[in-house]
Amino acid sequence: MSSPVKALTLGLVAAGAAIAGLVVASLVFEPDAPDRVDMAAGTLLPQPRPIPEFNLTGADGQPFTKAAFIDHWTVVFVGFTHCPDICPATLGQLKTVNAALRDQNKAMQVLLLSVDPERDNPETLARYVSYFDPEFIAATGPTDELDRLGASMGFVYMKAPGSTAETYTIDHSSALILVNPQGQVAGYFTQPLKVDALLADLGKILPDAS
Repeated sequence: MSSPVKALTLGLVAAGAAIAGLVVASLVFEPDAPDRVDMAAGTLLPQPRPIPEFNLTGADGQPFTKAAFIDHWTVVFVGFTHCPDICPATLGQLKTVNAALRDQNKAMQVLLLSVDPERDNPETLARYVSYFDPEFIAATGPTDELDRLGASMGFVYMKAPGSTAETYTIDHSSALILVNPQGQVAGYFTQPLKVDALLADLGKILPDAS
């Protein structure tokens, strides 16, 4: 990402998370989560943020809606398959975290939300995320749907021209978005991410798998 836009986009998410963090010590969670969590890597919102209904397309070619979040703790990473650096690096970290959580008998759903619908068709998304972890899922959709989701979930993105029409890139927020099993934004993990800290936080939040 270009540095001015990267600073702006990360700042928008981080600013909201920092405000929420002022009252993090008194968090009240849904029944299937701990009442209090001391976070090492992220910030949990004092009040989960609702996500509106949306209509995207999953990597399997099927409709991907808000129902995909229900009954799962989900970590959402906003990115795109042509991303040269932050996307593969972050997904690599999540691969490591997810494997360690499985060893702890904890279940986490990882979603790559692509903001490049022009190039990221279902087949491309499926091939890309499976390289990191066969259990990772991915989705994308029309820009109006992505824009609505961005407004509710706290991410932004912008198409940046390249040397040719085909070589454009996408400047995007790089924070991880934590979605609870009720389909609400529960918190954020901002860059730079550290595997050990992520694992420690998620290990506290996620219940044991049944």
